[in-house]
Amino acid sequence: MDIRDVPEAHLDRALELAYLVFHEKPDEEKRKHHRELMRPCERIGAYDGDTLAGFVAAHPFTLSVPGGELPCPGLTFVSVAPTHRRRGVLSAMIAELFRRATAQGRPLAALWASEDAIYGRFGFAPATQGLSVEIDSRRPLALRVDPDERPLRLVDPADAPAVVGPYFDATRAVRAGRIARDAERWRGEWLPEDAEEDAELSPPRIVALGDPGGPLAGYAVYRTKGGNDDTGTPGVVRVDELEADDAAGAAALWRYIASIDLTGTVRAWGRPVDDPLLLFAADRDQVRVTGLHPGLWVRLIDVRAALTARAWAAGADLVLEVRDPHLAANAGRFRLTATARGCAYEPTGDAPDLTLDVRELSACYLGGTRVRHLVRAGLVDEHTAGAADRLDAALRTDPAPHTADEF
Repeated sequence: MDIRDVPEAHLDRALELAYLVFHEKPDEEKRKHHRELMRPCERIGAYDGDTLAGFVAAHPFTLSVPGGELPCPGLTFVSVAPTHRRRGVLSAMIAELFRRATAQGRPLAALWASEDAIYGRFGFAPATQGLSVEIDSRRPLALRVDPDERPLRLVDPADAPAVVGPYFDATRAVRAGRIARDAERWRGEWLPEDAEEDAELSPPRIVALGDPGGPLAGYAVYRTKGGNDDTGTPGVVRVDELEADDAAGAAALWRYIASIDLTGTVRAWGRPVDDPLLLFAADRDQVRVTGLHPGLWVRLIDVRAALTARAWAAGADLVLEVRDPHLAANAGRFRLTATARGCAYEPTGDAPDLTLDVRELSACYLGGTRVRHLVRAGLVDEHTAGAADRLDAALRTDPAPHTADEF
């Protein structure tokens, strides 16, 4: 295989390969959208002569991490021709992406996994989780808190980058795992007119909470689908995003969502695991968690750069023995000295307190996975009693890391 850049002239070939692998047959409008999506991406191909046998695209994302943000390639359209499987094509493309990211100072990479079993072997791990929630809205939503009574208003999706964009940006400062959105991403990826997953869903609706002329106290993005009188199926509201300053603001938005006329079910995919709705809902038979699933997968490409760039919730002085079969610079024993002012991470010959694979360290990096749980699962070796708890305390983030931005 010849691993090299995929030029714009080969974009259609790359997309045809992806459609082949993912069993898709998009219409021309969707193909045009995918071409535009791929143009700003870094594109790595595996060529067998003139045949494009493998393809990986990487969005030039910026990801929020505890205390800041870092450049983070977002892998997408990862595909290998069925005629070239089990020949090291994907391994070669991932190795090239790691090489480039290291050279360009991008210490993280991220993706949404189509198949979990594939990406763990390259050091990726789920760093966020999402809940699926369903509300029976055939009756008023029962709440244990008083909703914020400030007015609600509908926002034109075309105005979303200017009106609700700054509010979303503020959430990135306090919640790790969120991808920066420019106006193009808001309009093209987050608020497309047509819902790719369900043609019967309405265009996106945006409701904002707050006094006219004043700052927003929250917003929600949702779509609706009418019911079926013949089968008695109620109309559905699908919530794509809901953010609020506090519980009262969230209660106001959920009450609005659950009271939309001619609907009887609210479904929300990808809610954060610490969503306050699950605590202030008065009837958990009315508000049910229907699923828990991995969210954003993260891979530490430069462990030292990633660890020293994030904030720490507590002090820790630990020796970590890290295994990384793909990136030798990450492997070895390192002393992590974390304080509220930052951390140092330097090679050492001292005995390790914890031994772990870079995959496990990647899972814990945003604070969404506990080291203690990985010790219990047999995936991390604790050599010094209490070491896992000390690292957990230092890595802790509140609120929990979360994103619903698929790519």
